[in-house]
Amino acid sequence: MTKKNEIILSMALVAAVFVVLTVLEQVLPLSSMLFVVLKKGAIYALVAVSMNLLNGFTGLFSLGQAGFMLIGAYTYAIFTIPMDARKAVYQYFDGGIINFTVPVPVAMIMAGLAAAAFAYLIGLPVLRLKSDYLAIATLGFAEIIRAIFQWDTLGPVTNGSNLLRKFPVFSSVTFPFTAAGICIAIIVLLINSSYGRAFKAIRDDDIAAEAMGINLAKHKQMAFNISSFFAGVGGALLAMYQTTVQAAAFKSAMTYEILLIVVIGGMGSVTGSCISSFLFIACSEWWLRFLDSETYIGSLKLPFLRSGFRKVVFSVIIMIIVLFYNRGIMGTREFSIGAVLQFFKKRTARSKREENAA
Repeated sequence: MTKKNEIILSMALVAAVFVVLTVLEQVLPLSSMLFVVLKKGAIYALVAVSMNLLNGFTGLFSLGQAGFMLIGAYTYAIFTIPMDARKAVYQYFDGGIINFTVPVPVAMIMAGLAAAAFAYLIGLPVLRLKSDYLAIATLGFAEIIRAIFQWDTLGPVTNGSNLLRKFPVFSSVTFPFTAAGICIAIIVLLINSSYGRAFKAIRDDDIAAEAMGINLAKHKQMAFNISSFFAGVGGALLAMYQTTVQAAAFKSAMTYEILLIVVIGGMGSVTGSCISSFLFIACSEWWLRFLDSETYIGSLKLPFLRSGFRKVVFSVIIMIIVLFYNRGIMGTREFSIGAVLQFFKKRTARSKREENAA
């Protein structure tokens, strides 16, 4: 299949997805758990792909994603709260000190830029570290940022430990899909560019990459900044999904969830990160929820089904996946319409040969 035909088919597939989403919005109630999975899954897919750009494609083990999401969420919320609502939101800080608002798309870009700016400052010292040391340093940064944003001295800007609310949110499932889809498409274009090839060379062997003339410091910083930018945009989307923002919600467990999604999907696979995001959210938020409820068979109460048992079963499922797919569901492979069509052509040709032989 030619590249042109594959692009046309990809665009047709994207259009079909949006048609299906639009139809679902007309048929199902907005409170449906399916929409919860689709909205949150799209947001987590973006953040997971941004982490995969760093961990899977560049070989930098960072655990600061929750911190960058926090920065993005706060930046979006602070600059989009309507002027007439600021006094109520910042009731303990005399209405705050931000006296203007910006449109939602501008605020989302600002969220990404704010996260990237912090990443640049953090990256100057920590990107000299490698492996576990880099992971510990970035994890520490995320925890420090979470504490700073709850500091009452910064209350006129961040509202201290209080909630940020009354900012614009989305109700349509197509909005997070559109925003996340555009961002993921940009990341894919970057991965397939000369910069992406440089990232992969650093991942495979940084000494050989440097010998070939690749500036390690420049490309590591670039990957770190870009990954953080899209994590910030993901944080803005998460703020819109949750309708409120509070630093306490962006714990290290959020980073571990995203890392888990990346590992399950496959380090170095954008497709894997997207698929595992929706599977992770579906299992944790929907399919296994019944395991947390008390269940009776006649008068017999099942002893294991109680609050928290869902996480036990979910952990077992994850262990099984990792055991049988030690490189993740997709490994380093990507979804390709051409490859799918080629697979079905081979199946059809083989069936015909078997029929002729019979």
